[in-house]
Amino acid sequence: MTPPIYQCALITGASSGLGAEFARQLAPISEELILVARRSELLDSLAAEIKKVTPHIKIHCLKSDLVDDDQRRQFIEAIHLMGLDPDLLVNNAGIGDYGDFVSADWQKTEMMIRLNMEVLTHITHALLPGMINKDGGGIINVSSLASILPIPDFAVYAATKAYVTSFSEALRIEMIEHGIKVLALCPGPVHTGFGQVAQRGEPTNVTPGGESVYVDAEQVVEEAVASIQMGKPRHYPGKKIALMAALMSSLPVWLLRKMMSRRPRRRAS
Repeated sequence: MTPPIYQCALITGASSGLGAEFARQLAPISEELILVARRSELLDSLAAEIKKVTPHIKIHCLKSDLVDDDQRRQFIEAIHLMGLDPDLLVNNAGIGDYGDFVSADWQKTEMMIRLNMEVLTHITHALLPGMINKDGGGIINVSSLASILPIPDFAVYAATKAYVTSFSEALRIEMIEHGIKVLALCPGPVHTGFGQVAQRGEPTNVTPGGESVYVDAEQVVEEAVASIQMGKPRHYPGKKIALMAALMSSLPVWLLRKMMSRRPRRRAS
């Protein structure tokens, strides 16, 4: 059996999608997993699935609505009371909202801002001292290809992911002296439950390139795990997405504005 790389890996938003896939792929290389999400029944089911394949792993399933300040504080306190000290943090929890800003539901918008930015930042701040004491560890912040673009109808979502990518890059520089690796994972379209939650009304696919640019969740996580171990600062999973990111990053802002203004729109009815 391959020796574990991580003593304890914590994954937020672990009940489905990329979070569940991170749990599956990190289990064989970790001694313990902490799985956090709102839906405890899905966490328990995932834990049972993983234990069948990786019986040595210790799994802690913690139900928490991380957007709620009290629940988030209780979750952080619970980790310390249990004597758990993660050396890998996967900040995966996040939501999107597709539609023009003016017609957005404010409660959903506020939840997106808090979950995508505040929750990620708070949990990272709470766990970093333990990693520093260990002289090593890793943080994977799940951002998005959208973080490098101002995207109409994804205005707030793209802005929150721009924060995640910028925060990750700066934190990585601060943590180099402590041996802590920080990765901004910037996937493009992935078939998970994200799209269903982000949609308003009838499903609409306005992804440039359609299905050809989608990357499987398994590949996204596989590349993320390899990237954090190599100490990469940022990664765009899939060759097509990586090429798109390189191209868009090289374009002048005025041209990006023009391109985004011609993007298919979903307007308020």
